[in-house]
Formats: sequence, structure tokens, C-alpha cells
Amino acid sequence: MFNVLAINPIAISLGPLEVRWYGILIALGIVLAFIVVQKEMVKRGMHPDFLTDLLIWAVPIAIISARIYYVIFSWDYYKDHPAQIIQIWEGGIAIHGALIGAFITTYFFTKKRGISFWKVVDIAAAGLLIGQIIGRWGNFMNQEAHGGPVSEKFIETTIIPDWIMNQMTIEGVTYHPTFLYESMWNIVGLIIIIWLRKVSLKRGEMFLFYLVWYSAGRFFIEGMRTDSLYVIGELRAAQLVSVITIIVAIVVFIVRRYVQKVNVNYKDK
Repeated sequence: MFNVLAINPIAISLGPLEVRWYGILIALGIVLAFIVVQKEMVKRGMHPDFLTDLLIWAVPIAIISARIYYVIFSWDYYKDHPAQIIQIWEGGIAIHGALIGAFITTYFFTKKRGISFWKVVDIAAAGLLIGQIIGRWGNFMNQEAHGGPVSEKFIETTIIPDWIMNQMTIEGVTYHPTFLYESMWNIVGLIIIIWLRKVSLKRGEMFLFYLVWYSAGRFFIEGMRTDSLYVIGELRAAQLVSVITIIVAIVVFIVRRYVQKVNVNYKDK
């Protein structure tokens, strides 16, 4: 059914220089996330330059850690193709690796500046989802991060637009657009976070909600994908990390609210 020519992953070609949609969409996600988070940080009484100073360190470290994470769990391939390790423009970064790098950078940066880590990541939660929502469409352009083949019944009954299903048709086989499922899941999470800003949450709980929400969706969607990174055997790295993240986030929530009895709210400056 879907045999129209797929979208070219290269947006602009200038001689040997190629600009890919993947990179454009990642950059767009970062810019939009910056605008939203910057506005909220200033509203919460933080210096206008704080986020810029943080991102100067966090963005490159997140990209590098995302690549390192991907290469580690794909080492059987990269050990025989070491020259491709740095070819990040071809795809092959892992969001969990990016988040780990960004969170570690943020922790040490806020500690050095004498600012609450929990305050910063609370505010950043909405921006993280915005970046992930848009960034997943880079996978769409690259025809990657998809699920297994869909049935004819799915094709006949789906409400997903034809132009999406066409891009998910590779060599005559149509696959589940799992990138779309995750993007939609994150849109719902973003709506909830915007609503939660009106609720009297304790500092840190907005961020903990983000961790649980994203990880829960990622766990189930990852089970549909055909390009998963594996730890051992059939144990998928993203699912293992998601489960650990959910458990840790819930434990931290309980400890902070009922043991430490944190009394600072999200809205407090």
C-alpha cells in the first residue's frame, strides 16, 4: 500500500557538506526547550544567564554520553568498525545516555553555583519532554527506531496518516511507528506537567514524575522496537534502565516527602 518515495534524510547538500533532518530536529528541540525553560527559570527568580551557562556544558556532554552509551551497548559492531564511532551524524545516540550525562552535569553545576539541583530539574522537566517530543521525529526522517511489521488489518484500520506509514515502509514492509508512539506519550506527559505546575508539589516531585512517566512509556514501547540495545541475551538495556529509574524515583519520592519531610514547594523561589 505504501510505496511512495521515502523522505530524504538529507535536508540540505552543499557540495560535500550534508545537513540532515535528524540534526535539524534535535537542534530545534533543544532551542524550543531552552525558550520554555528559560522563561520559567526567570519567573522562578533565577538569573537569566544561568540556563545558558549550564547548557554550554550540558549539551555537548549529553551528546557525547548519548553516543558513548550507544556504542557501549553496540560494541560487537563498533569493535570491528572503530572509525564509525564518531559518525554521530548517521544516528546512533541513546536518550538514556544523554539524560545521564545531562543530570550529572547539572548536579555538579548547581552545586558549584550554590543553587538547588531539585529546583533546576523541576523546571527543566517540561523542556526535557519538549526536546524528546521533537527529537523523535529525527528517527522518523532516518526511518529508524521503528517496531516490527504491522498487519494488513492494522494498515486498514489505523488512523495514523498515510505519509507517516509511508515513511515507515522500508523495502516493501510497513513497520510500527514507535517513534510516534513515544512522541505522543511525551505530549500527554507534557500536558500533565503543565497542569501539575498549578498543584502544590514539593520541590523535586515534578522531576520525579517526569522520570516515572517517561520510563513507564519507554518500557512498553521499547518492547515493540526492532533496534533495541541489549545488556545480556534478550534483556533490553532501555527496559532495564526504565525499571531501575521508576523504582529509584518512587523511593526518592517517599524518602523526600515522608522521611526528610521536604517543605519547599515547586513554586517557591
